[in-house]
Order: sequence, then C-alpha cells, then structure tokens
Amino acid sequence: MNHKHKQYRGYLIDLDGTVYRGTESIPEATDFIKRLQDAEIPYLFLTNNTTRTRQMVVDKLAGHGITATVDQIYTPSLATRDYLLDKADTKKPLSVYIVGEIGLYQALLQAGFVLDNEHPDYVVVGLDNDLTYDKVKKAVLAIRSGSNFIGTNADKNLPNEEGLVPGAGSVIAFVEAAVQKKALYIGKPERIIVDMALKQLDVARDDVILVGDNYDTDIKAGINSALDSLLVYTGVSTKNQVAQQPIKPTYEINDLTEWKL
Repeated sequence: MNHKHKQYRGYLIDLDGTVYRGTESIPEATDFIKRLQDAEIPYLFLTNNTTRTRQMVVDKLAGHGITATVDQIYTPSLATRDYLLDKADTKKPLSVYIVGEIGLYQALLQAGFVLDNEHPDYVVVGLDNDLTYDKVKKAVLAIRSGSNFIGTNADKNLPNEEGLVPGAGSVIAFVEAAVQKKALYIGKPERIIVDMALKQLDVARDDVILVGDNYDTDIKAGINSALDSLLVYTGVSTKNQVAQQPIKPTYEINDLTEWKL
C-alpha cells in the first residue's frame, strides 16, 4: 500500500501510539524517524503530554533508539507559553496559577511568568497526578473572580498499562463544572498548538503533514488547521472507527514502513 503522494517538506509527529506505545517501541516508527533524519527533512514531535519537560521527552525517545533535541519537542505547555507571550504586556509580567506538573511549570516559569494563587491573569489547568481538592478550589475561585481560564488539552483519558486512566481533560472538566464555563483549549485537536508549532518549524502550511494514531486528537488537529494528515494504525484509532467519520485523514497506513518520503 505505497501511496503516491506529494513530497512534504516538514512533519509534525505525534508520540504515544505513533512513535512508541508507553514503554514499548514501534520499530517501523524508529526507522521512519531515521529516514527523515537521513533526508534532512525538518520535523517536530507534537505531543499532548504536559507533565514531562522537553528533556524528559528527549530521554524517553533515546530509550526507544531515537535521537532528538529539545528543540524538536513541542507540547501544550510550550504552546500555552507562546500563546501567553503573544498576549503579554511588556510592562509587567503575566501572572499565572498552575494546576499541573513539572513540564507545565517549567515552560511557564522559565518564560518569566509569575505565580499568583489568588488573582492571576490566567489559570492554566493540565494533568496533575497530585491533584487535590484545594488546588481545584484555588483555580475555581480565581476564575470566578475574573482570571482567564486555559486548559492544556481536552484528552479525557490516557491509555497506559493499567487501562484508560483520567487525562488532562477530566481535570479541566472538574474546574469547568464548578465555574460553569469552558476553558480555552490549547492542545490537539485545537488549531492553536498547530499554528504555534508551524511557526517554530518554519515550513509553509501546504508543505507540512501531521502524523498520528488518534483520529480525535491528531487527525482533527490537521482538519482544524487545514493541514494534510497521515493516520497510522499503530495506536488508538481503528479502521472501523475512521470509516464512520465524515472527514477522512488525507492518508491512512497500517504502519510507517508504508510511507515513502
């Protein structure tokens, strides 16, 4: 099933389910990344994971036999940072209240934003394995008193070795229920993260393709961003599920050996 397709000059590539499955490597994906490197085609890894720092992602990739630099990792934490930097007033640093983990904290605090637990400019909510009622309460009270509300990504569940566990979207939904309004979402399938990633990749939109295993996040991110998409059946979505969708991915493959650069 070797598709005839245009030659793309840039790639946005999902991680979990596409490049690896948790602790399990996907050899066809490792080979695909090596082919991109050999052809000197630029790419970014575009993940919805906000809990890890970029260095932690680089280390995880190394464990799967893939060499990457921190500049090749793009997450909703970084997209939130870049979105807020666009909004920031140069006169005073933006203040934030964060519900999340090291990846989100590092991205925002290294950009110069300051923490404020009571009246921040923005409340940013992501996945937090140490979630407490008190953290949610502070977020809710701040939003109710006028802070802007950002959610890192809408994934309600995460697949791991235990099954489908709560994702960032479930934590954000907890806050949304209490403030009775929706967050502004940054991660896939939203256009915001793709636009920010394209700015960093610096390749024209028409020449970039988004590669992923999940129709609802990856492929919809492509559709929402007017970007061609490649669905690989090594992760979440199945052929039966995708067959029901009104808008199909630009291309569908069983694994990445089928994709010629």
